[in-house]
Amino acid sequence: MTSAPASQISPALSASFDQFLERKAGLDGASKHTITAYHTDLLTFAAFMGGHMGGQLGTGALAKVTLTDMRAFMAHERGRGVAPRSLARMLSSIKSYYRWLSDREDFDATAVLSTRAPKFHAKLPRPLAEDAARAMLDTIGMQSTTDWVGLRDTAILTVLYGCGLRISEALALTCADAPLPETLRIRGKGDKDRIVPVIPAARDAVDAYLAAYPAEIAPDAPLFRGARGRPVNASVVRKAMQQARMQLGLPASATPHALRHSFATHLLAAGGDLRAIQELLGHSSLNATQVYTNVDTAHLMDVYQKAHPRAQD
Repeated sequence: MTSAPASQISPALSASFDQFLERKAGLDGASKHTITAYHTDLLTFAAFMGGHMGGQLGTGALAKVTLTDMRAFMAHERGRGVAPRSLARMLSSIKSYYRWLSDREDFDATAVLSTRAPKFHAKLPRPLAEDAARAMLDTIGMQSTTDWVGLRDTAILTVLYGCGLRISEALALTCADAPLPETLRIRGKGDKDRIVPVIPAARDAVDAYLAAYPAEIAPDAPLFRGARGRPVNASVVRKAMQQARMQLGLPASATPHALRHSFATHLLAAGGDLRAIQELLGHSSLNATQVYTNVDTAHLMDVYQKAHPRAQD
């Protein structure tokens, strides 16, 4: 898997990277996208340290990396124009590898693990307001002159908003999943399964689409079909939603993924339990779900600033 100049990385270090990545993929269930990101981050780090420390870089040299070396690496990446968010992610990859390597090689990795990530302002999810989400579901079907295509797009968006799915997860449903049951088993990121309840509106929308679809769909074939009978592409859904949001005067942030954000935010606003929402979204960490509490607070503060008499003074 590892590919870098031999002058920078020793065979032992190359093998070490591969073993680490195999563990992340196998035991930790990391997705292919995550593995690729780890791979790129480690090679970037190794390329710098190879030149910075001189000579061929091996696991022994990595064990001797100091805090000064880490600061030099961070400064180098910032000088290349790497954004703080990307640099923080890169440092997280490196630390993860060092935790694994230090356990195997029995050395003190404090210098690397204590390196501070650059500060950055995390972007909050941008959900649709409840009335905007309803308007989107009512409008999306009007973007096509073909009735069944409009019903298909309505069904997809209703499943996204009603079940909190990613667009890839919705498009991975097969005809065997229809009619939609009371709960769906969804395979999400990292091949992790979760159970999500299906609201009647989502079931009805899918039933209406299938009743209007002009051909048979094999039980193991993707549920949502394109105009030529092929599986519908996510870009088609995004384009239809783009047309609908322009018609409704909604911002560019009104995307299919925003409906997943809307699902979580509206559940939380209605008193939903944060742990339960974590399970429904398939987040491995509660930290990923807690961001929606910040969204709700930001919304409340916006309402306060606009409505409270003393806020206008």
